[in-house]
Amino acid sequence: MNETEFFRAAEYIAHADALLITAGAGMGVDSGLPDFRSREGFWKAYPALGQARIAFEEIANPNYFHTNPALAWGFYGHRLTLYRHTEPHSGFAQLRAIAAGLPHGAFVFTSNVDGQFQKAGFKDAQVLECHGSIHWLQCLSPACNENIWLADGFKPQVDTSVCRLINRPPSCPMCGGVARPNILMFNDWHWIEELAVIRQERLSAWLSKVERLVTIELGAGKAIPTVRRFGASMKGPLIRINPTDEAIGSSREGVAIRLGALDALNGIADALIERGFLSAT
Repeated sequence: MNETEFFRAAEYIAHADALLITAGAGMGVDSGLPDFRSREGFWKAYPALGQARIAFEEIANPNYFHTNPALAWGFYGHRLTLYRHTEPHSGFAQLRAIAAGLPHGAFVFTSNVDGQFQKAGFKDAQVLECHGSIHWLQCLSPACNENIWLADGFKPQVDTSVCRLINRPPSCPMCGGVARPNILMFNDWHWIEELAVIRQERLSAWLSKVERLVTIELGAGKAIPTVRRFGASMKGPLIRINPTDEAIGSSREGVAIRLGALDALNGIADALIERGFLSAT
């Protein structure tokens, strides 16, 4: 890796007054989380689904909560437990330290549903989860209500050998029916986007105060390009960090770093320390 990219990224940050953090599944890989980048990788993480030849796009679909809630919650219950027990890698702390040195701090836009940014100390109000969060629930029936509630009281017990929930699934407090994660799934017409809308309004208000924005994109893929497109739509330089798809094009001001999130953030942090923007710890 040429250190020039780290110092260019550090210069952009040092001259900015705010940091927009856009993150995809690759952000969590260094914490040990799967990114479901390929069908084979998904089936390696969930061998029972592999044996049944059920792809991620199939199980991540609200229909399974209607037809086979034990299997649907076997998948999502396992993920909920995994995310609850996963500690965010040190790159999250690097981002917090960088944001602390900027007049308007940072705002996060992420397609991840794992809650890792909040677990790492980012304020909930400063995190826009554009696909929802596994830590919130909603009723499976669209005719019931449009409320959402925290999943804190649900402790899933999953038989991973068959990817099935063995205790009772969470239920709606209004109708008593099965609840589902408040996540935007494939072929999903009933996701309740209340939190995302509120955070989008907060993000827009935050951006209106910013004069020298820099965007840092971490581990955002092309398969579902929501994060890449959003970050690319922003004014100001773009720092794109991706181990395989880092190119940003010659017409866009910015820097492309072909690394995973943690290695790249460590390199940028070292460059910022050398520049005097960050203090060594």
